[in-house]
Parts: sequence; structure tokens; C-alpha cells
Amino acid sequence: HSYGWAAQAGVDAARESLGGLLDARPDDIVFTSGATESINAAIKGVASSAGGRHIVSVATEHKAVLDTLESVSRDGTAVTILPVDARGQVDLDALSESIRDNTALVAVMWANNETGTIAPIDKIGAMVRERGVPLLTDATQAVGKIPVALEHVDMLACSAHKFYGPKGVGALWVRRGRGAVRLPRFIDGGGQQGGRRGGTLNVPAIVGMGAAAELAGDLVEVANRLSGLRDTLEERLLAAHPDAHVNGDVTARLPQTTSITFPGFKAANLMAELRALAVSNASACSSGSGRPSHVLKAMGLSDTDAGATIRFSLGRPTTEREINDAAGMIAEALAAVRNTTEAAGHGQLR
Repeated sequence: HSYGWAAQAGVDAARESLGGLLDARPDDIVFTSGATESINAAIKGVASSAGGRHIVSVATEHKAVLDTLESVSRDGTAVTILPVDARGQVDLDALSESIRDNTALVAVMWANNETGTIAPIDKIGAMVRERGVPLLTDATQAVGKIPVALEHVDMLACSAHKFYGPKGVGALWVRRGRGAVRLPRFIDGGGQQGGRRGGTLNVPAIVGMGAAAELAGDLVEVANRLSGLRDTLEERLLAAHPDAHVNGDVTARLPQTTSITFPGFKAANLMAELRALAVSNASACSSGSGRPSHVLKAMGLSDTDAGATIRFSLGRPTTEREINDAAGMIAEALAAVRNTTEAAGHGQLR
């Protein structure tokens, strides 16, 4: 009936819009409840199809990847987790050497959610393809923020809310044709999405994801503006606390994310003074766990320095005035915590 046709037309338009953002064939996109489901479907699908073979990934991956790998390892799949350097980059030679004859998948995130470090996906993809191994990338932080090219990728996961779409909807792109990855059905029943993921589609959320993808087209212009604002924020904060330092690869990173360590301070105490700002000590998905960031620890930071780190994220609406106001608030918070600690006589850690 006409109401169903209208709903299907909305889903088809969203698939076209997301395909345009990814430069992908729309029919290769499966809508999911978010990147976590997409990653689970990809990793568990490969693991079940490969019959207990081998998967390679990196220590700074999102917990959606690391926890899923831990799950398949309990079912017999061998897993290799590679370390990173102080910039958060994996050694490409070590990655190449880790690939075995029975390696079924390599999983490397496009851009890190805490530091913004961007992996050389083109080099990694070309290298693993030469070995006949597919590459899965968690591009949740990259899609809608920087251009992504799928030439060297075989599967890509993303979430709508990271580029201003609704929460609770995402997608998994799976290459078909040359070098295709064959995955079992995500969810049985119903036959929706070409039989790949059964169940009634979340039409309003999918349409919202498509609309957000349509509006995310001016990536380069927005990235240039945000990277300038990010640099201004970093300059102001490093001037306010000369011992502070930026974490991650400062030459290959997202334009809107910065992770800064303030030695001698506790991030929790600083954030308590920053009630007008929305900042975090680590990934929003693991905030409140009480544990140091696994990303910062993998990059070599001590527990103390990881606990002295704050992640700042800018967005499309962020203005230069807001950056200057935020820098002033943070400088005031540093001074307030320093003065409180000195008055209490509690030593160096503030």
C-alpha cells in the first residue's frame, strides 16, 4: 500500500545518501542499530565462517572491537592484538609479520575516538590485500568528519549520531564483487535488507541517518575550520599549563578532537570545575568505569598521566568565541584547583 511504499522510498533515499557520503554502492550497505552491532556482525560473521582461524587487530581499538574479539577467542578463534607507538600508530612491519596463512581478518579503526589519531588505512589495506586478507575498519569517528575512500577497505562500520544523525542507527558496508567478504545473515527472520539482517527496519532513524549524510558533504571546508579552532584551543591550554602535552599523532588526526594531559592534576578535579563545558577523561562509552583509558595506556602513558588527561571535542556549530571562552574557563579551573590544593597542603597532585 502507499504508506509502505513511502516508507520504503525513505529508506532507499537514505541508502543512496549514505552511499554518496561513502562513495559506495547503496546496495552494499546494511542498516544496523549502530557501529557496535555492525562490528559484532562483521567479526563474529568472519569468525564463524572461518571456523576458528586467526584475526589481527590493534590495542587502541574501541571496546566494541576488543570485546568482540575477546568473545570469539573464547570460541576458538586465535586473536593477535598489536601494540602502538607513542603517537597511537601501529607498526606496519609488525602488522605484516603478524599475518599468518590462516588469518581471516585484520581490523584497524580509521580514526581513534579518544586522540583523533588517523591510521594509514590506504597503506594497511593495500598491504593486507596483497596477503589475501580482508580489512574491517571501524570508521565511526571518520565518517562525516573527513573523506573516507573504500578502495582499500572490505568492511566499514559507522554510526549516525557521530555525524549529527539519530542515536541507535548505523550501518555496515560490505564489499561485494572483487575480493568480496561473505558473511552469514546478521539476524534471521523476515528477509529484510536482502535477507542479510531480518527484522522491521527503524525507518525514522534510517531516514534521519540519510538526511545527516546528505548534509555532511562539505567535509574539507568544515575540517579546515575546525582544525584551526582546535589548534587555537591547544595553544591557549599549553600556554596556561606549560607542562601539558597533546596525545596522539599531531600530523595525522581528526580536525575536531584533542586529548591533553595536564601533569600534576587529576582530570576529575578539573572537570568538577568545568560544569559549563562538556568534556571527558576518556571515551564516552567507558566513562565512569574508574579505569585508566586503555588507549592512553597502550600509548605508554602511566596511570597517573592517563588520569590527568581530558579529551576535548569540537563540532560544526563551534565558534571562535566559544573556543576562547572555553580556554579561559579551563585556565581558571587550573588556577582554582592549584590554589585549593596548595591551601590544603596536599602536595603535588591536584
